[in-house]
Order: sequence, then structure tokens, then C-alpha cells
Amino acid sequence: MTVSETTDLNQEVDKKPENPLDEERRRFLLTSTCVLGGVGAVCALTPFVSSWLPSAKAQAAGAPIQVDLSKMEPGEQAIVEWRGKPVWIIRRTKEMLQHLNGDDTRLRDPESLVEQQPEYAKNKYRSINPEYLVLIGICTHLGCSPKYKPDLGELGPDWPGGFFCPCHGSTFDLSGRVFKGVPAPINLEVPPYHFINEHTIVIGEEAK
Repeated sequence: MTVSETTDLNQEVDKKPENPLDEERRRFLLTSTCVLGGVGAVCALTPFVSSWLPSAKAQAAGAPIQVDLSKMEPGEQAIVEWRGKPVWIIRRTKEMLQHLNGDDTRLRDPESLVEQQPEYAKNKYRSINPEYLVLIGICTHLGCSPKYKPDLGELGPDWPGGFFCPCHGSTFDLSGRVFKGVPAPINLEVPPYHFINEHTIVIGEEAK
């Protein structure tokens, strides 16, 4: 056999198609690798995506809460939690309501012009029913929790009753309106709420 013939034979061998079984095996391995890679990417992505979704506990914490007021005595304060915040419910006496008719010039925002309450609570009593006051129990200065001080003269001879923040001395009246000359800049917040009957309220949503 000549050199030329040998070269032609080698070229023919090189051009010989691969074994069909080998080609099929290569395709299977390639496909499997892609599939496994995709599954791995999804698995790696799942914790990241899940971290953006609210947990069941977080969803429950933001849900409206129902409160029974039937056992509250006049002048009593009840404290519940909504969205991780303390919510005060005060059953005001007739005397307490009368004191809210006093000198408004001592208050920084007596007409609740700053949006710290729903529209239906934008009144002197800052409530739907004057007898029941509902407030977020967090001072609007630096986030401390004020103390309920309802008795006349408890913080001095001119004290009409209200709330006192022990952190920096801010004071609020029995509607949660801030007095002048204290660090807190605005009134206490009134959360959304509504009555479903005479003695039951839902905190966290307005009436539908």
C-alpha cells in the first residue's frame, strides 16, 4: 500500500460516524447535567425568595384583633397588642369627658390637624364613641410607653388627667393630645378600629 493510499484510509477512518450508543449516552449525560443544574439553582433560590415572604406568625401579628369591652369598669385601662405595639383602651368616665372641655390653649394640636388618627376620630374626644378611647401606647417623641395618670392633680395642681411619659416628661390629655412645652411633637396615634356591637371593637381595620 502506498503512502497516498494510507493517508486516504486514515481520513476515511476519521470520518467514520461515532457509535450511535455513544452519541445517545452523551446526549443523556448532557441533558441530565442541565436538569440537575436547574434544580440546584431553584433550590438555591428558594430560601432567598422565601425570606421575602411574610411568615404565618408575621401575618397573624398584623391581623385585626377583636376586643370584648363588656367587663371594663369606668376609668379603667385595658392594654392589648396589635402589630407588636401596645394598644390602650380607656373607658372614660363622665368626669373625664367633662375635663376635655377645658382650656385648649395648653395643647399643641387641640383640633388634631396632624394626621395621627382616622377621619372619624378627628374630634375633641378622638374616638368613635366618646366613652371609649383607643390609642397606640407609644410616645411620639422617642418611642417610650407613657403611663396612664387619670387622677386630677396627680402630676401637679393643674393636671387634668391623661398620660405621662417618664422617659423625657411628655404629657398628653385624656384624648391623647400633646401639651405644649414638652418634647413630644404630635398627638398620640389612634389606630383604625370599629365597633361591631355596643361592647366589642375590632382594632386594625375600619368598618366596611
